[in-house]
Amino acid sequence: MKTSDLIVKALENEGVEYIFGLPGEENLDLLESIRKSDQIKMITVRHEQGAGYMAATYGRLTGKAGVCMATLGPGALNLFNPAAYAQLGAMPMLMLTGQKPLKDRKQGNFQIIDVVKMLQPLTKTSKQLTYGENATSTIRELFRKSEEERPGVVHLEIPEDVAKEDVKDFTIFDVISNKIPTVNHDNLSDAKQLILNAKHPLLLIGADANRKRCCNALTKLVNTLKIPFIDTQMAKGIIDERNDLYIGTAVLSANDIVHKAIDYADLIINVGHDTIEKPPFVMSHNDDTKVIHINFFEAEINEVYFPHLNLIGDIATTVTELTKVLKNDLKTKNEYFLDIKNKIIEENQPYADDNRFPILPQNLVKLARNIIPEDGIITLDNGIYKLWFSRNYPTYSLNTLLLDNALATMGAGFASAIMTKLLHPSKKVVSINGDGGFMMNSQELETAVRLNLDLVVIILNDSAYGMIEWKQNKEGFKDYGLKYKNPDFIKYAESFGANGYKPNSVEAFKSIFEKVINEKGVHVIDLAIDYSLNEKLLG
Repeated sequence: MKTSDLIVKALENEGVEYIFGLPGEENLDLLESIRKSDQIKMITVRHEQGAGYMAATYGRLTGKAGVCMATLGPGALNLFNPAAYAQLGAMPMLMLTGQKPLKDRKQGNFQIIDVVKMLQPLTKTSKQLTYGENATSTIRELFRKSEEERPGVVHLEIPEDVAKEDVKDFTIFDVISNKIPTVNHDNLSDAKQLILNAKHPLLLIGADANRKRCCNALTKLVNTLKIPFIDTQMAKGIIDERNDLYIGTAVLSANDIVHKAIDYADLIINVGHDTIEKPPFVMSHNDDTKVIHINFFEAEINEVYFPHLNLIGDIATTVTELTKVLKNDLKTKNEYFLDIKNKIIEENQPYADDNRFPILPQNLVKLARNIIPEDGIITLDNGIYKLWFSRNYPTYSLNTLLLDNALATMGAGFASAIMTKLLHPSKKVVSINGDGGFMMNSQELETAVRLNLDLVVIILNDSAYGMIEWKQNKEGFKDYGLKYKNPDFIKYAESFGANGYKPNSVEAFKSIFEKVINEKGVHVIDLAIDYSLNEKLLG
């Protein structure tokens, strides 16, 4: 059996459904082997970045490594940004790249760079396949490493002559699930004492708690102990934010209104946070507030985060055990926390109901929540609007507001929406992008149309890099270097076979949005947005 066929058999054994990629000369054998698979579907994209973002989103939504493929050199280099996106965001992903033959390189060093070595700092492991006989064990180990906590990226380079090798003796290795160790009971006892001694304990939920079992465990803890909670941007929806004990979402690291609750707390039970996600609060040596760190792994200590107690083990199990030991003992007073929640609502309400045009981000968020069904999914690219959605969009369930607060790269949001719709064809999926980020990977409109997806794509048009403009103004710099001109997005969408719209009022936008979310096809809405209140409201 040819090595490339064996690789595909090993991928099938791992349950791979899709490979996202852009083929090249050096991976044509692998492409042919994928073509013959009855299980794996090849999704050809228009840029390797799109392939990587789609594979990373597959990993994020399923917990199984998404797979993307590129050729050598320039193709492989285009996967570097998605590699960092998935690695920092804890999204399991396998990247397959081609390479010139090991033994007979008639083209010298043409297109050859050391991709394996270059990717080692960006991945959990990066290696080259040198013998066809090792293909199945290598694939099994790469999937194991990618999917174990903390999930991340693995890379395999496949030289052209190795892909062609004939392998006579091979073994397909069983996929073995692993059990994460449970929390130490002495530490659990210490945690109980810290919590009982606290007058104003507060629960903070971070991205590493984004696991199905954690949702149930954390919801039970909150409802049983009546403890108020805050979440981070990448943790929204782990507990239904309609819960009366939800205070708000931390979108800045300090000096936001939600930090009044954090500052008031004398104990923070920090579940699922590590410092790769932008810190939701900054610790100080002069502060008496205690912090309990609950995660699969110990806290990485630095100047902004140095918890007083680690509860290490399976998060859901730890939270369940903590609920049991505290069930009859914890007495909380939540009036101050709930007062802060009401102030957050009061602060936002006038702008959420303000129908000026271009549209205010707060009004957009409210309209989106009213129009998108409870199980509908928003994917956000990166821009200043991400802060407003994190702050103001009530998220009802896990992974229904997908954003990146780790690498926080522009250009990933639309590709993420394509993958989300492939996985959830019956759900409404809306991609919200700034005009700058959208244009970085807008060529994937062709991919979405070719796949016959039903998507709504909203482009927030201010003809500028809005997040940086806000920061520029905040720092007192002159307005410089951030403005540009956009194409006619209606004609642009139509040139790909999508539908284009440009509303001239909030009411027109609402009418278009309500209509197209229930229609077939890809719909692109060019929506003018007004960020003039950012400095006033965000500081």
